[in-house]
Amino acid sequence: MSEKIVTVFGSSRPHEGDTDYEEARALGKALASAGFAVCTGGYGGVMEAASRGAKEAGGKTYGVTAEFFGRKANAWVDVEVRKKTWEERLFELIEIADGFVACRGGTGTLVELAVVWEMLNKSVMAGKPCVVLGDFWQPILERVREVEQGPRAAIGARVWGEANGNLVHSAKRVEDAVEYFAEQMKQGNTDAAR
Repeated sequence: MSEKIVTVFGSSRPHEGDTDYEEARALGKALASAGFAVCTGGYGGVMEAASRGAKEAGGKTYGVTAEFFGRKANAWVDVEVRKKTWEERLFELIEIADGFVACRGGTGTLVELAVVWEMLNKSVMAGKPCVVLGDFWQPILERVREVEQGPRAAIGARVWGEANGNLVHSAKRVEDAVEYFAEQMKQGNTDAAR
């Protein structure tokens, strides 16, 4: 079976012991235990926690970093993929993945989620499952869906990819997210294997 990689997006701010850190660590562990490799932006916070959890479960980790930030990958990254710019880093995080999880985060995580969602919506990228973990992103998802599915939605239904179902799946718990990925990838709902 070819390697399946899940990219985890999230804040760089949490520290060990913080709720967001420990949730991401549990996520990394659960993904690795289910046979997925874990990719992150390679730095601290949620990125470190997800990588750490994956390593603690014996999994493989990738970290996509950028010269722009002037830092190296955290100690839990097996393979560092170094890009020059922030933009190149973002698109590598998307390109390398077979699926995505957005944990709680700030503007950087919002951009990552929005770009993935838009690429799925416009069919620039197809077949890669995307999950938001917990309730944090729910108000944004609901507001965007409300606008896109408003009175004029019927006119533009062909271009709004969510007309036939949500492109971003909400998972309350880590286990729900991992179960969703396992089901989606078993059904072959991902891009062709590398």
